[in-house]
Amino acid sequence: MATLFALLLGFVLILATITIHYEALRAISGAIPRLRVPPRARILIVIGGVFVAHFVEIGLYAFVFAAMQNRFGLGAISGVLEGNPLDFFYLSISSYTTLGVGDVFPTGPLRLVAAIEALNGLVLIGWSASFTYLAMQKFWEAHGGRGKR
Repeated sequence: MATLFALLLGFVLILATITIHYEALRAISGAIPRLRVPPRARILIVIGGVFVAHFVEIGLYAFVFAAMQNRFGLGAISGVLEGNPLDFFYLSISSYTTLGVGDVFPTGPLRLVAAIEALNGLVLIGWSASFTYLAMQKFWEAHGGRGKR
């Protein structure tokens, strides 16, 4: 039953993070053309906005990890811990980026959600890279650089 709950929770987190990411990229895409800043500054704003979206998504997973351990007893995190909420954020960011350092690691059903986060993060990071590339291409053209031929 705990494994099924973890799978369901992972699916809900995937839907939530895709929605967050879509809305963030849509907001960035809509706001950038209206800004009166040079193209170089625009790309910095794009990258900054993408980072904010990723940190919100990582924070959501960290919150769920804390709830799974502390409220529902569905696994725990072990390893070299500081004993504060940053432990959950650290696990989440290392899972999301597929880094998986190993000094902090999940146990129990929490492992399944951490594995789902790795796949989810990989997809969202790829989406961000594609979005950033398209934005850079557009801004290079506006800056007089090399664009499409």
